Amino acid sequence: MASATIPGGDQPTVEAKKKDRTHVLYIAVIAAVILGAVIGLVAPELGKSMKPLGTAFIGLIKMMIAPVIFCTIVLGIGSIAKAATVGKVGGLALGYFIVMSTFALAIGLVVGNFIHPGEGLDLQSSGAAAPAAPEEDGGTVGFLLGIIPTTLLASLTGESILQTLFVALLVGFALQKMGKGGAPILKGIGYIQVLVFRILMMIMWLAPIGAFGAIAAVVGETGVQAIVSMATLMIAFYLTCVLFIAVILGGLLKIVTGFNIFKLMRYLGREYLLIFSTSSSEVALPRLIAKMEHLGVSKPVVGVTVPTGYSFNLDGTAIYLTMAALFVASAMGKPLELGEQISLLVFMIIASKGAAGVTGAGLATLAGGLQSHRPELIEGVGLIVGIDRFMSEARALTNFTGNAVATVLIGTWTKEIDKDQVRRVLDKELPFDEASMNVDAGSGEPEPTEESREVESAVPAAGGRS
Repeated sequence: MASATIPGGDQPTVEAKKKDRTHVLYIAVIAAVILGAVIGLVAPELGKSMKPLGTAFIGLIKMMIAPVIFCTIVLGIGSIAKAATVGKVGGLALGYFIVMSTFALAIGLVVGNFIHPGEGLDLQSSGAAAPAAPEEDGGTVGFLLGIIPTTLLASLTGESILQTLFVALLVGFALQKMGKGGAPILKGIGYIQVLVFRILMMIMWLAPIGAFGAIAAVVGETGVQAIVSMATLMIAFYLTCVLFIAVILGGLLKIVTGFNIFKLMRYLGREYLLIFSTSSSEVALPRLIAKMEHLGVSKPVVGVTVPTGYSFNLDGTAIYLTMAALFVASAMGKPLELGEQISLLVFMIIASKGAAGVTGAGLATLAGGLQSHRPELIEGVGLIVGIDRFMSEARALTNFTGNAVATVLIGTWTKEIDKDQVRRVLDKELPFDEASMNVDAGSGEPEPTEESREVESAVPAAGGRS
């Protein structure tokens, strides 16, 4: 579960070793952003000439939008069907995840509309004119008819992401109806998803070049205002995540269970340090499973809630997607109308599920949302490439905290939690045995329950990184 593996595959060890290389990518992106900003300030004309580098990178990301959306939606729907069969725990967990991720997306829209971080940049797209939106040709009727592709495969090769989403939903629900007969097809799509994510990872190694070109061009064109706007977005995003954890998640935890979220976060302190150093919550998945069981939540609840939550309960990623979309629209001088924002929110609710297992998947989902609503804004994603990595820690920490809180809540609602043990653990009377995580050559992942095996066989492995 700690990596985006082929369903039923056995390659987590190899993947775990390769993750360390992302530190190099992280440092390279930071260096590229700083260098791009310096060149944009010192030599504006030279900075502007670097724009094709950013445009080329966005073109590569755009190329991956349709396959990423298709695979994650089809596998996501299959996962929901499988998880729901686990029983009360699975159904309750999925319902909670959908409500909370929708709420997080809405919070991102509210904050984005309040601070307007991209306002004042007014960067105009220099590319070819965007294709006319379907609604311009025939109002609502034309828009709805435009969602239907000419052929089933045309949705994967055309420029309409809504067509891709429509076909993915049809395929996903059709596979549900096929039952066991659809399992081989679902597994085959899982293999395709691994290939798609592998290509996406290869593209993301070009992120430093893309970030350098995009930042140099933007700073060269707007000067210090670009740096101020991007810094405003990052600070606002971090503050929003902090408030979401302390007020929303903390308040919900206190009301439902009576426990203090800060004590829970103190208990998970080592995991937070691990996530902060890697910008990914998936590295802490085995430890979260072990610690939630030690906290007093029953194994069946932990075995269902934690793995499923890593694909469907991505509060930090949800906040990021909507705030980033509004930032790009404002920066391009083409803010989204309220109706477009609501439509974008619905798109993100569906498209964001299961898309956080690989670096760049979140970026592709963001690009897909903009492409589906306002294709002319797609070039603005280059602005996000440069600062995306700076916001990854907040996303990962928020996703992780959301899953920890969800596990305690689901345990309470299903009466599968020992509250006395929870109090003793949170009050440091019953410390966690760190040696228990070193049983299997550092693997430390607890023996999965029957319920978790069922869910893991269907839910694509995903983490807090996006």
